[in-house]
Amino acid sequence: MEILVKAAQLLLSLSILVIFHEFGHFISAKIFKTRVEKFYLFFNPWFSLFKFKKGETEYGLGWLPLGGYVKISGMIDESMDKEQMQLPPQPFEFRSKPAWQRLIIMLGGVTVNILLAIAIYIGMLWIWGEQYLPTSEVNKYGIVADSVAREMGLRNGDKILSVDNEPVEDFFKIPGKIILDKAKTIQVERDGQPFNVIIPEGFIARLLKHQSPDFINARMPFVIAGFSAESAAKAAGVLEGDRVIGINDLEVLYFDQFREK
Repeated sequence: MEILVKAAQLLLSLSILVIFHEFGHFISAKIFKTRVEKFYLFFNPWFSLFKFKKGETEYGLGWLPLGGYVKISGMIDESMDKEQMQLPPQPFEFRSKPAWQRLIIMLGGVTVNILLAIAIYIGMLWIWGEQYLPTSEVNKYGIVADSVAREMGLRNGDKILSVDNEPVEDFFKIPGKIILDKAKTIQVERDGQPFNVIIPEGFIARLLKHQSPDFINARMPFVIAGFSAESAAKAAGVLEGDRVIGINDLEVLYFDQFREK
C-alpha cells in the first residue's frame, strides 16, 4: 500500500510540473496570437479519458501517464501535420511568427518551471521560515558546552551576553560569529557575575577542524517528555511533564547534569 501511495504522489508531482510546463508554451503562444489546437495532460494515442473543446483549443486527459503536450499550429515537431506544412503559412501559425516570438514560445515551458520553483521555495520559506532562537530565551538557563567549547573557556550554564562586546540576538548565529569573525573574547554571565572569556590564540583554526559547528547548545531543564517501553521510571510513578530536580539526593536540574551523573 505504501508503494502505491508513493507512486501516486510521484505521479501527482510530475503531473503538476507537466501542466505548468505546457501552460508556459500555451500562454506564450496565446500572447502572440498563435493557435493552440490541443492541451493535454498525459498522452492520448487512439483515445482520451476526458476532453472538451473551448474556442480553438481542445483540452483533455490522456491515458498514458508519460507527460503531456500542447499542439501548436505550424510547429512540425509537435503536430507532425505534414499536409499543413505544405500549405502557405497562415498568420496564426507558429512558423509565420518572427524568430524572437518563436524562441519565447519554445522557452515558455522552461521559464514557467523556473518561476514555479522560485514560488515553491518562497512558499517554503514563508511557511517554515528561518530558524531563530532568541539569545535572551537561551539565557534563562544558559548553555551546554561540549569539550571544544570548554577548551575555549566556556562552561555549562554560562549565559552569553555578547561576542567581542557585540550582542547577538539570534543564538544560532553565535557559533558562526565566533568562527567567521575570528572572535577574541566572549562576554558571559557565570554564577550571576559578568565574566570575560578570552579565546586562546590560534584556537579558531583548531575549531574549524571540529566536525560539528554546534559546540554550544541551549541548556534545557530535565522535563519528562515520554517513556520507553517497560520504563522503570513510569512504573515508579513518574509522569509525563514532571520536572526532575534530583536523583539519589544529588541535585539534577538540567538534562546535561543527568548525563554527566
